[in-house]
Amino acid sequence: MMNWTWFHKLGSPKWFYEISSRWLPWLAAAAVLLLLVGLVWGLAFAPPDYQQGNSFRIIYIHVPAAFLAQSIYVMLAVAGTVGLVWKMKLADVALQQAAPIGAWITFIALVTGAIWGKPTWGTYWVWDARLTSMLILLFLYFGVIALGNAITNRDSAAKACAVLSIVGVVNIPIIKYSVEWWNTLHQPATFSVVEKPSMPFEMWMPLLIMVLGFYCFFGAVLLLRMRLEVLKREARSSWAKAEVKAQVEKGL
Repeated sequence: MMNWTWFHKLGSPKWFYEISSRWLPWLAAAAVLLLLVGLVWGLAFAPPDYQQGNSFRIIYIHVPAAFLAQSIYVMLAVAGTVGLVWKMKLADVALQQAAPIGAWITFIALVTGAIWGKPTWGTYWVWDARLTSMLILLFLYFGVIALGNAITNRDSAAKACAVLSIVGVVNIPIIKYSVEWWNTLHQPATFSVVEKPSMPFEMWMPLLIMVLGFYCFFGAVLLLRMRLEVLKREARSSWAKAEVKAQVEKGL
């Protein structure tokens, strides 16, 4: 029989705060190391593309950002489901704190895609299925953020954001399969975790490192934001007061 003790522990703000303090340094260190190695390798040492030349190097930012932007929204939907079904308040904390990060990452994906599109397509923007669905993703993030800020009652805001996150997740498969379902300018997937890469090792390996670095960066930033929000929400509890006092005494 499966032991779900760890799952129920996730509903405890105090337990989360304690365990996240152990994860945070490792995630932060991994993010710095992976992003540094990936950027230097991809931008300085990877060979130029035989068709696009050096302009292809934008993929080392664009592709990880696009992957992460979609993954974060799926995480919002999962957190929303957990919050609605199991009433875990920590799930709402994760949802609310991940949404602004997702919006920024989606914005980066759109901007870097536009920069890549100019030399490739001759324009920064076209109403292509992939680009349009990514823009819709950005608006969905804005909607979650706006709902969370507009509704004063915390429980009502949590339910509204959860519902929007779950409904909006239908856009993720549209983004992923848009290049297959419609005739679009956007090229097929540059990198896949299930198929053999079409690029040589010295080009796709730094891309994989950058993808991992982006995910570690997200994990570290999310934990930081969640820890601050948990302290804010649990400000009246004895453990939170003790933690704040300890941080003040350390000069943090």
